[in-house]
Amino acid sequence: MEQITIEELIKLDKSTSMIIDIRNSDSYQRGSIGGAVHIPMEELEQNMDKFIPDQNVYVLCYTGEKSKEAVEVLEEQGIHGINIDGGYRAFLRFQLEHMMEKENYQDRTKDIERSIIKKFRKPIWRKFTKAVNEYQLIQEGDKIAVCISGGKDSMLLAKLMQELQRHGKIPFELIFLIMNPGYNADNWQIIQDNAKLLGIPLTVFETEIFDIVAEIDKSPCYLCARMRRGYLYSKAKDLGCNKIALGHHFDDMIETVLMGMFYGGKIETMMPKLHSNNFEGMELIRPLYMVKEADIKAWRDYNKLSFIQCACRFTENCSSCGGAKGSKRDEMKELIRQMRKNSDVIDGNIFQSVHNVNLKTIIGYHKDNMVYNFLDDYEKVQK
Repeated sequence: MEQITIEELIKLDKSTSMIIDIRNSDSYQRGSIGGAVHIPMEELEQNMDKFIPDQNVYVLCYTGEKSKEAVEVLEEQGIHGINIDGGYRAFLRFQLEHMMEKENYQDRTKDIERSIIKKFRKPIWRKFTKAVNEYQLIQEGDKIAVCISGGKDSMLLAKLMQELQRHGKIPFELIFLIMNPGYNADNWQIIQDNAKLLGIPLTVFETEIFDIVAEIDKSPCYLCARMRRGYLYSKAKDLGCNKIALGHHFDDMIETVLMGMFYGGKIETMMPKLHSNNFEGMELIRPLYMVKEADIKAWRDYNKLSFIQCACRFTENCSSCGGAKGSKRDEMKELIRQMRKNSDVIDGNIFQSVHNVNLKTIIGYHKDNMVYNFLDDYEKVQK
């Protein structure tokens, strides 16, 4: 199969060729190679009339793997398909490396910081500080490990925590902690370049989690997440931290509420802070608890930032990378998206509902070893 590198593609005269991006619409809208035509993989065979005979068609996906399948489809139809090696991920790395070489990225860092305080003051900065204050997430003398995965949420969280430390009234310490569980070279470089651009000094430690879960057939993502959380707690504690901060946001919270109701038969939420059961003296906090994902995306796009989505090397074709969807959380995202079309208060009401529980109208609840049923004191209430 014929392939071309990003470096070679950039130098080409594209007037006699065509680039197609086969990722999903959401991924394509976040960014693509200039001039690329969007034809999702599942619609490729229905769009053969868009190709000209004897034309070179360069195919782009996220990693350069799914695009190989598309090239085969094109070749079967007599179209000269060429795979873009490394895909959009390699293009991101190429862009970041050249930006660091040519631009004064310190000026961009300042612009990004200003955007948080000015343009996104109401939807992001105020929501962030409101959550910090309302849920008492930070106290004087805290040493907090901001856990960075490389995605938009954790990178924004790191920047917000940095700004709060610089300009807030409460003195506290920060460590920007990132674990490399076995990222491929492209993702790892993109993470480091973005951290440099944002002015975030990383504290890095290595693990072999990806190698360990590679042999797991059932629920590898669940095991990986648990292991990552454990390693982060352990490393943060070794570094003298008493808290870890994660990038879960408003949408994560309401999705969790709906998933519990629809698939768990229970009303449960993602808490804004939690004491660790396994690491004494450690606490988990979620400062983005009131910040909506749409506003995080708007901040990212306004600043023309490109973050990794799913860094796991075993899920290159998962929904976050443009592959097939199907998880329960994907279902909740789509459901909430549809509900938002009908009303602009529904998501807020879901959020508020777990802050405003009327126990007199609850059939039953439990806390630790205590279990309550409304029949327990039903007659007493009548008397």
